[in-house]
Amino acid sequence: MEKADPALKMTLLETVDNQLRDNDPPETKETYKRLRRDGYSHQEARELIAAVLVTEIYNVLKYQRSHDEEKYIADLKRLPALPQD
Repeated sequence: MEKADPALKMTLLETVDNQLRDNDPPETKETYKRLRRDGYSHQEARELIAAVLVTEIYNVLKYQRSHDEEKYIADLKRLPALPQD
C-alpha cells in the first residue's frame, strides 16, 4: 500500500478505523488484535486490513456485484496472506 494515492490511502485507513471503532464487522477487530499479537505494528495491521478492504471494493466495482460480507471476513481471517481477486 506504499504506492497508493495518499488521499485514497487515508480514506481506506479511516474506513478501517471506523470498522475497529464500531466493531462492525467484529472480525475486523479480531483480525487487528491477532495481527498485533503476531508482531505487526499498529500501522501494518491497519494496512493489511485496508488491503482486504480495497480488494473487496475493487471486486464490487469490477464485477458490479454487492458486497460479499462472507468473503470479506474470510479474507480478513487469512491475513497476513493477501486476498486474490
